[in-house]
Amino acid sequence: MKLVFAGTPEVAVPALDALLASGRHEVAAVVTRPDAPAGRGRRLVASPVAERAEEAGIEVLKPVRPKDPDFLERLREIAPDCCPVVAYGALLPRVALDIPAHGWVNLHFSLLPAWRGAAPVQHAIMAGDEITGASTFLIEEGLDSGPVYGTVTEEIRPTDTSGDLLTRLAFAGAGLLAATMDGIEDGTLKPVPQPAEGVSLAPKVNVEDARVDWGTPALRVDRVVRGCTPAPGAWTTFRGERLKIVQARPVPERTDLTPGQLSAGKNNVYAGTGSYAVELLWVQPQGKKPMSGADWARGVRIAAGETLGD
Repeated sequence: MKLVFAGTPEVAVPALDALLASGRHEVAAVVTRPDAPAGRGRRLVASPVAERAEEAGIEVLKPVRPKDPDFLERLREIAPDCCPVVAYGALLPRVALDIPAHGWVNLHFSLLPAWRGAAPVQHAIMAGDEITGASTFLIEEGLDSGPVYGTVTEEIRPTDTSGDLLTRLAFAGAGLLAATMDGIEDGTLKPVPQPAEGVSLAPKVNVEDARVDWGTPALRVDRVVRGCTPAPGAWTTFRGERLKIVQARPVPERTDLTPGQLSAGKNNVYAGTGSYAVELLWVQPQGKKPMSGADWARGVRIAAGETLGD
């Protein structure tokens, strides 16, 4: 088939690579978000998908909005059979959805209908799920509600951050998306409507969602830290300044600390929760680089009874 691939961040690059390497389909063009300011100089930088497409000599389309007439006209000229999508980042209007003969097929990083929305991996970890995966589905105008072509499953490991898990899903999902394109072309795959039961939503995780509540159990604190790493980053406050919690570890044998209470030893620092303590393995004070929890504790000289949070 002739394909137009739509995607923007680094997590979409493995899927583009898989389609380029398949040898079975032609990636005629790539659709991605416009260049965005990045870094201290705030200079405009192309998306990772745009950079990869340019390396491969593929035409790159960067509409400000997918309903822009010039973009729609160019898409009609290319006349793709199908448009595979991975984390494109913009809502597709009906007029665009109707252009490819086989529609737009999205790779979504959950087992639909679970975790529809922008942050499925973060929510799966924060909810304590043990299994997640990726799904390919035909895009409709609803939120991730279209019929599903295929899925792959992935175990959530006890120490997984959302970054760790998303990286694995990006590569597993890349193979799924390529196989979905093959199945659509040869007619062996038909999309199956999602069940009405089991729907859950995964909206974007904002900074306030990432604030650690030390009154919750240690397992909940651990899930929030892992689910919000690397972004937006779990955080708390200490002496009135923000402190990012980069990595923590539940310690069931420490039950002597009240929520948020700190206890520092020579090589460890612990914080109390609503159940047992967590060890602060890595933290990042405001305006500084990440450091081990023990180094941070030595630097600030924690006083007896000091706590994290308000």
